[in-house]
Amino acid sequence: MAGECVGLVGGSGSGKTTTGRCVTGLHSNASGGLLFEGHLMPFAVSSRSKADLSAMQIVFQNPDRSLNPKESIAQSIARAVRLTGLADKARVGAEVRSLLDRVRLPQRVVNLYPGDLSGGERQRVAVARALAVKPKLLVCDEITSALDVSVQAAVVELLLDLKKDGLAMLFITHNLPLVSEIAQSIIIMKDGSIVEAGRTNDVLRSPKHSYTRMLLDAAPRLN
Repeated sequence: MAGECVGLVGGSGSGKTTTGRCVTGLHSNASGGLLFEGHLMPFAVSSRSKADLSAMQIVFQNPDRSLNPKESIAQSIARAVRLTGLADKARVGAEVRSLLDRVRLPQRVVNLYPGDLSGGERQRVAVARALAVKPKLLVCDEITSALDVSVQAAVVELLLDLKKDGLAMLFITHNLPLVSEIAQSIIIMKDGSIVEAGRTNDVLRSPKHSYTRMLLDAAPRLN
C-alpha cells in the first residue's frame, strides 16, 4: 500500500536479506513469482519488464555496493536517471538536483566522489539513485545498521518523509526499536520462516512467539 512501511525483523541467518533480494529479483535461485499490485511479477530479474524493474528498488547496508568510486555523485545519479528514460538529456541535470534536494544533500556534493562523503551521505546518495527510477516500493536492507546513532536518526527522518510522499517500504533490520519508529506492520522471521506478523504496536506490546519475545529481551528498551 502506498505510504506504508512493513518491518522485516530477525536475527542473522533468519532469511531477511534473502527475502529482500527475492522481492527485488536479485536472488539467482528463486523460482515462482511475486504478486504486486495485482500483477504477477517473476522472481528472476532477467524475466522482469522495465516497468517491473522500476517498480521496486533496493538500498543495501553498504552503499558502496551501488556507487562507483570513480564516478562523481552527479555522474552516478545521472546514470540512474538516464537508464530509466524518464528524463530527456536536457532535464537530467535538473533531475539530479531535485533528487539531491529530496534526500537532503547540499548541491555542492555534485562534483564530489563517494570517498569524499561520510557513510550517512553515501547512504543518501544510494537512496537518491534508487528514487531516480520513481519506484513504488523501496526495500531498505539494514541501511542504518552501519551508521552512528545520530546519523541513523537522520536517515530514518528521511525515510519518514518519503513515506509521507506515498512511497511504500520494506524495512529490513534486526533493530526492533527502530522498527517501532517507522513501520506500521511487522514480520518476524526465523530460519527462513515467518513466525509472527501483525501491526507493529500489537506485536511489540504482546508478542505471541517465543522468538519474538527473545528478540525483544535482547533489544534496547523501547521508550
